[in-house]
Amino acid sequence: MKRRALIAGNWKMHTTVMDACHLAAEIARQCSDVEDRDVLLAPPFTVLSEVSHVIRDSAVIVGAQNVCWEEKGAFTGEISPVMIQDAGGSAAIVGHSERRQIFHEDDALINKRLQGSLKFGLLTILCAGETLQEREGGRTFNTIEGQIRSALAGVEASRMAQVVIAYEPVWAIGTGKTASTEQAQEVHAFIRKLIEAMYEKTIAEQVRILYGGSVKQDNVDALMAQQDIDGALVGGAALNAESFGRIIHFR
Repeated sequence: MKRRALIAGNWKMHTTVMDACHLAAEIARQCSDVEDRDVLLAPPFTVLSEVSHVIRDSAVIVGAQNVCWEEKGAFTGEISPVMIQDAGGSAAIVGHSERRQIFHEDDALINKRLQGSLKFGLLTILCAGETLQEREGGRTFNTIEGQIRSALAGVEASRMAQVVIAYEPVWAIGTGKTASTEQAQEVHAFIRKLIEAMYEKTIAEQVRILYGGSVKQDNVDALMAQQDIDGALVGGAALNAESFGRIIHFR
């Protein structure tokens, strides 16, 4: 099955309002000729509205880097799905390794965030990946299966059209290291088989699985040539319009 590629840029804790507007405008210009793939930007919450405004006439999707599971309430520091939509966003990332590793978000919390995101109709990118210790210990597949099964607990098959999965080996994020194309493809194929076991083959064939882990303009072509890699979740290279533009135009 031909799946529509998705190139997502996670800006993390970078950009002021002025920086974000300039970067978003240039990225929108860079991908103005792209018709056969989706482009998504996940800026900080503080610039979601401005970025949405700047790219409003483009096909670029705007998403948040995290999301609460409630519409409103006493959740100091959190941002609800409705707030994201009000700011012009239509997507959210959940379970990013930095949320898991630095802020100690566990599988149960990530499941709540994902359920809330889906409930309000957001396209939801679920991240999963192993640490270097887990890979070297031969626990890559066990770790990823546990993360995905926990995150998707209670998620009905009808909701899976809103779910994108991003495989991000923790040992390759911000380190300059990248999983080899063979390593990445192996894990992506495993994830697709897992989704088939959890749901059905048709759903597994439709779910987009992104690779995230030091994706750059010089490795994106080889990664995207793999059968089960449907796109990229890009970090540092997404903060430069020229490099991100090259990634968007992978060949």
